[in-house]
Amino acid sequence: ILTSITTWGGFQPPRCLLVFRARYRFSRSYSGYGSGRLRVKGAMGTTIQHVISPVPRDIWHEIIQRDPDALVTQSPEWTDCLCRCHDYRDASRLYKMSDGRQFVLPMVKRQGLPARLFAIEMSFPNAWGIGGLIGSEPLIPQDVADILADLSSNNHFQIAIRPNPLHGDKWNVALPRNTMRIPRLAHVLDLEGGFEKVWEKRFEHRARWAVRKAERAGLHIERDTTGHLVATFHKMLTQSFEMWAKQQHEPLFLARWRGQMRDPLRKFQSMADILGDACHIWIASLDGEPVAASIILQGTNAHATRSAMNRELANKTQAGVFLEKLAIEEACRAGCRYYHLGESGASGRLDMYKRQFGAIPYEYAEYRIERFPITQVDQKLRNTVKRMIGFRDT
Repeated sequence: ILTSITTWGGFQPPRCLLVFRARYRFSRSYSGYGSGRLRVKGAMGTTIQHVISPVPRDIWHEIIQRDPDALVTQSPEWTDCLCRCHDYRDASRLYKMSDGRQFVLPMVKRQGLPARLFAIEMSFPNAWGIGGLIGSEPLIPQDVADILADLSSNNHFQIAIRPNPLHGDKWNVALPRNTMRIPRLAHVLDLEGGFEKVWEKRFEHRARWAVRKAERAGLHIERDTTGHLVATFHKMLTQSFEMWAKQQHEPLFLARWRGQMRDPLRKFQSMADILGDACHIWIASLDGEPVAASIILQGTNAHATRSAMNRELANKTQAGVFLEKLAIEEACRAGCRYYHLGESGASGRLDMYKRQFGAIPYEYAEYRIERFPITQVDQKLRNTVKRMIGFRDT
């Protein structure tokens, strides 16, 4: 067993060996809890001079405002939402480079577990969106390599990072020995040129047809940034669990349990309360009955994070497509450069839906730094359960 673990590479070797293998030079002297001085010199001369954790909020806000690719999920307010809803605390890291550039890695640390044995840090947990690095200047692959080397030296049980899909190529670097890459696929729409250009040049004919059909259907549209539509949205989302269970050939009780664990009501209440104007809730109704709903996180860029619908009425009125069009138009007016339509996986249906708005698929990866192969074990167990129940990914 020990031989297989060490061969796999999940076992954390002595730091001197890790440093030798990665060909980095480390010297660290901690001045207090959560912060330290660090020199990490890479093969091309890049040096990390200082690491601070958690990140001071004024610096974090300054850096996120300077990063043109930043998302709301990379803001300190999003971390506050996560920590309010679950047993996590802020473990964000500020990297100060020798040339004056600064990068923030939003992260949270799981609480309630023995720290020395089961230290788990994530950027971010499942169902909590995109983490990864934001910076005062553009990110380069060498920065990623240095920061991954620093993280792999921390002797944590697990560190998980899901970066911005737009930065996938910058994360395609040689990985530390105890790091694994999990392929992902997401769709992103470029809003350059404003909504008229997006509508005329990027929307496909079928999307424009659906919007015109929705405009004739007599839908009533509401957009809320105060939180009063949270309960309506969550009720629709809960009703969608039954539809997803049928599509995926999943027992209804299991679909409901997974849905409530992933997206409890308090999650959306916290988002509306803490994010304020950055959290847009859209509801489309027909004759007083909600037909489609979505939540858009809008800051420097926009991110369609959750949606729900009454499928029969939504297909009849094209309400879902219409809400997407309105959210894209709103993002253009606000000056956003990108509109993220979220994770797509291997779903052909999602791919077709997102491409009709002109969204481009981006291949990227999630990264796991682990002492033991827990991700591989978890994936095997999940696949076994899926085969047992005849689960179908849609």
